[in-house]
Amino acid sequence: MSPFSSKDPSALSYPKSLLSIVTTVGGLAVFLILASSFLVSQPIGSAVHEYFYGVQQHSLDGDGVTFPDPRRDDVVNNDTPNFNLMAVEKNENGPEDDKDQTSKSQDEKKEPDSKGELIENSTQKPVLSESNHSVVQPNPESKKEGEESNSSSLQKESKSEGSLPSSDASEDVKSSSTGPNNINEAKLDPECDLYHGKWISDQSGPLYRNDSCPVLTQMQNCQGNGRPDKDYENWRWKPAQCDLPRFDPKKFLELMRGKTLAFIGDSVARNQMESMLCILWQYEVPKNRGNKKMQRYYFRSTSTMIVRIWSSWLVNQTSEPLDFAPAGVVKLHLDVPDEGFMQYIPQFDVVVLSSGHWFAKQSVYVLNNEIVGGQLWWPDKSRKMKVNNVEAFGISVETILTAMATHPKFSGITIVRSFSPDHYEGGAWNTGGSCTGKVKPAEDGELVENGFTNIMHEKQFTGYTRAIKKKTNKSALKFMDITQVFAYRHDGHPGPYRSPDPNKITKRGPDGKPPPQDCLHWCMPGPVDTWNEMVFDLVRREIERRQFNAS
Repeated sequence: MSPFSSKDPSALSYPKSLLSIVTTVGGLAVFLILASSFLVSQPIGSAVHEYFYGVQQHSLDGDGVTFPDPRRDDVVNNDTPNFNLMAVEKNENGPEDDKDQTSKSQDEKKEPDSKGELIENSTQKPVLSESNHSVVQPNPESKKEGEESNSSSLQKESKSEGSLPSSDASEDVKSSSTGPNNINEAKLDPECDLYHGKWISDQSGPLYRNDSCPVLTQMQNCQGNGRPDKDYENWRWKPAQCDLPRFDPKKFLELMRGKTLAFIGDSVARNQMESMLCILWQYEVPKNRGNKKMQRYYFRSTSTMIVRIWSSWLVNQTSEPLDFAPAGVVKLHLDVPDEGFMQYIPQFDVVVLSSGHWFAKQSVYVLNNEIVGGQLWWPDKSRKMKVNNVEAFGISVETILTAMATHPKFSGITIVRSFSPDHYEGGAWNTGGSCTGKVKPAEDGELVENGFTNIMHEKQFTGYTRAIKKKTNKSALKFMDITQVFAYRHDGHPGPYRSPDPNKITKRGPDGKPPPQDCLHWCMPGPVDTWNEMVFDLVRREIERRQFNAS
């Protein structure tokens, strides 16, 4: 019998195994060579990243430099960013409702267990139901045919075309072959009009709980202060033509990897900044690197810094005597930005500005070192006042935004959050105004016109449009127009639930006089969280636009 006969299995097993091994190794080598060639010519990393994260992470200066790779969740960046802000000592103190508690590092603070609890945001789709709490833009193309219309119109001449002016059109494109008007918009995520739509019920609940955020100011902790209802937490803003995504803290930190977001302004800026921190806190507990004058929270996983700087009016203020204004009365130099924060602007990537309500407080208005007006102060009635508080606000907005738009070392994003409406019905904050008993968003027929809010919004928008025309740097100016949207949210304020005092008065007295209450700031959690969903969307779209222009 032949030595290679099939009847002898032992004789055939060795050469057959060797042939199989050689074939497998050879095939694998060919595959690796072909795969390597394909990856070199067709990189897919960015495509995979975009699929999982929704955006491609590029730096804000539009130069095509990307952020560090965020795809590995197990990698924690221990490097501290070059961020050496120091406290700005000022002679002026904020109002009583804005006095910060003494800042302590997270290691020093001893919070109850519930305060440190981390809650992962649910990825399930929210359960939504429509309601009649809407804002519709006066644009004939903004409404799909057959869609119901239960809304009030915004009659703003400057916005009659259905979109806000933006500085984007003047941005330089990082390409010698293309100009700003040659962008193929079809390849970009279509721009979403965030400010016209409706409030809809959302039973998926808020982004955090009042007892899961240790930095929440007590005056805005409505549930902790005994407010009996909480349905105000369960409404979402739904733009008419697109969706405003639910805030994902992980995605936001990835978007802001290595970057700094600064909230600058008054106590409403603090309200929004704390909302942002509360949302992000559910994903990662930050390191407190701030102090009483300048709050700074550092998120180690992405080297992201969240900052708040107090600036009552956003313009320079002095207290020394000037002409016929004595010492002690605040002088606002309406044509000079507040250097208390302007000196740090080059270190910020995104700046959210908040101002307006302090223009109801006593102050003297100065232009070119000349007194031109005052609020609650004008001793010489024989002198003609050239500028009132509303006009002063408009001038201040133009001043600060022009400074941002012409700063030679700033190329980030400036977001102007429009004037936040208050809901003191039946009077002002100190004359019996009240928002007690409001438990859901207003219907169209329930809206109460507020002339002061309307004119402040108009002056703010005018200052913004004028600043855009003066823009010389590569930064972006965005007008986040929340004023009419939040006119419906009279239910979102603390009202009389401003403290945990069990003996506080929450009902009207026998004479019908309402108790002291806050109808300006916003409950947390509550409607204010929507502001940060809008900030997220604006920042994401601007980064995508710059990335596209740089490609």
